[in-house]
Amino acid sequence: MEYRTKATVMDSEAISRAVTRIAHEILEANKGASNLAFVGIVTRGAALAEILAAKVLAIEGAEVPVGTLDISFYRDDLAIRLSPEVHRTDIPFDVEGRDVILVDDVLFTGRTIRSAMDAIMDYGRPCSIQLAVLVDRGHRELPIRADFVGKNVPSSRRERVKVYLDDLDGRDAAEILERVEGGEA
Repeated sequence: MEYRTKATVMDSEAISRAVTRIAHEILEANKGASNLAFVGIVTRGAALAEILAAKVLAIEGAEVPVGTLDISFYRDDLAIRLSPEVHRTDIPFDVEGRDVILVDDVLFTGRTIRSAMDAIMDYGRPCSIQLAVLVDRGHRELPIRADFVGKNVPSSRRERVKVYLDDLDGRDAAEILERVEGGEA
């Protein structure tokens, strides 16, 4: 399917402000950084987790461990995905008893987050799992809610929301994409 940009809902400055606010909210909700660990869902969630860890270091002077999580084989739609792109999971710390902040770029149906929680539990039992997302677009299929949200972006199910990050894409933006009628299937 082909998509084109319908609207830019966050530019570079808006993303920077949202990430800074989320970092402050995480620190406030958890009374500091002493028991925190970030786990980012590959690909953009992992990049956002690194950015959040850098913000926490700048704010609090505390280094928070960061891990990356590939949920490809935890997904409930694995059977219909012909060849999932597999990445490496790297959680270089013990999650047992930690307050794990799961980080992703866009929250949509909740299925990715459910899969990520299953995957984290394979590494131990955290004290808590909290969710930080840059964009929450609604349309939940599972009872999952983000604890920390950069921006709520109402969109239709036919649209997509795409986050671009400078380290990966050469620019920072969040855009609503619409399907191009007559585009390739």
